[in-house]
Amino acid sequence: MKTLAPSVEMFFFPYVGGGHQIPMIDAARMFASHGASSTIIATPSTTPLFQKSITRDQKFGLPISIHTLSADVPQSDISVGPFLDTSALLEPLRQLLLQRRPHCIVVDMFHRWAGDVVYELGIPRILFNGIGCFALCVQENLRHVAFESVSSDSEPFLVPNIPDRIEMTMSQLPPFLKNPSEIPERVRGMKQLEEKSFGTLINSFYDLEPAYADLIKSKWGNKAWIVGPVSFCNRTKEDKTERGKPPTIDEQNCLNWLNSKKPSSVLYASFGSLARLPPEQLMEIAYGLEASEQSFIWVVGNILHNPSENKENGSGNWLPEGFEQRMKETGKGLVLRGWAPQLLILEHAAIKGFMTHCGWNSTLEGVSAGVPMITWPLTAEQFSNEKLITEVLKIGVQVGNREWWPWNAEWKGLVGREKVEVAVRKLMVESVEADEMRRRAKDIAGKAARAVEEGGTSYVDVEALIQELQARTCANQG
Repeated sequence: MKTLAPSVEMFFFPYVGGGHQIPMIDAARMFASHGASSTIIATPSTTPLFQKSITRDQKFGLPISIHTLSADVPQSDISVGPFLDTSALLEPLRQLLLQRRPHCIVVDMFHRWAGDVVYELGIPRILFNGIGCFALCVQENLRHVAFESVSSDSEPFLVPNIPDRIEMTMSQLPPFLKNPSEIPERVRGMKQLEEKSFGTLINSFYDLEPAYADLIKSKWGNKAWIVGPVSFCNRTKEDKTERGKPPTIDEQNCLNWLNSKKPSSVLYASFGSLARLPPEQLMEIAYGLEASEQSFIWVVGNILHNPSENKENGSGNWLPEGFEQRMKETGKGLVLRGWAPQLLILEHAAIKGFMTHCGWNSTLEGVSAGVPMITWPLTAEQFSNEKLITEVLKIGVQVGNREWWPWNAEWKGLVGREKVEVAVRKLMVESVEADEMRRRAKDIAGKAARAVEEGGTSYVDVEALIQELQARTCANQG
């Protein structure tokens, strides 16, 4: 921990959804470990999700606290999508900023309404968008693509003006990127939040995507601070177990099962907090995993139902008959339902590969654990993350999904069991290609760990932002 004087006061205003909330909580804890007085702005429903970890930090003497706003957000849950209206928090946030006036506030991009409030009060606003430099560069340059000249959704086109040769298809993009005139108002609001921002905070590390980090820093005039992987602030078993929210599974049973396996022998499969796979896709995954004859832990998330189905049956068994019993008898597989301690699982010596939806948090956590990946992108910027994993870093195998999925809409792009089996075997069975992927993954993991250590690139960026805020404060006082 680094003690600084005069103290800098930073506010962190995370979105309520887990994919954005979790890394911003981690970021607040990281800045506190550098001596910045960090306050997390929360709601009555989100505070309990991370209260214990913050209390532990306080007992270690870190200058971190939670301010719980008086208002809440309807349907606030860690698994909510990106377009939940959080504007009920506007007035309580305004009152807090009038009373406390921090040196800056880090605002999540999904609080689309917050830009004007913060700007009016003259408080430096730092944008947090929850994705990496590569995906940001791809998004920025997709606007230069002449989509009208692309003949079909499946025809590959080249993403222009980026350091690597990256091809994508229109089927891998959200509809509004293909037709800018159809950009929803909520997306325009996110873009407006970027305007007049003091800078941006990015959960990545320089050596993961150096050419793209340079482009982002150039765009922001060096007011882009790349400070990750922020998940490294979770150092204790308690932090890793409870990160996001307390697990709804028996984590000790899970760890005992892993302890019974040989090192580097188990595939971990999880598709994040938002994914809702339909029963027919779960069936194909199960058949593919079983046919691969590889040991696995599979976290089965929420089920996507057709409108005609009874949604109350969400906890039912949508897997092949006898599947779980066979896996239990053979010891080949462990099926989990609910919220699992992903950091603990990925760091376990038995884990050899990670089947992932390529959400940025999961991508970074896989990278930090030195685990190569089977990529199964679904939505958001996940198809860009897949390209980074498999084509730039070369530490992953694509399962073959090509269909971008709108949140909670009808499922498209069923991936068959044969593709699942092939991808699993390609990653898990010994081969020159698989060994090279693992070697590269371990090398990148070492760079990730060094980035947050004293003198590392992310450590230096954390210090640089704190010092810039200090200098700004001294200049204003002068």
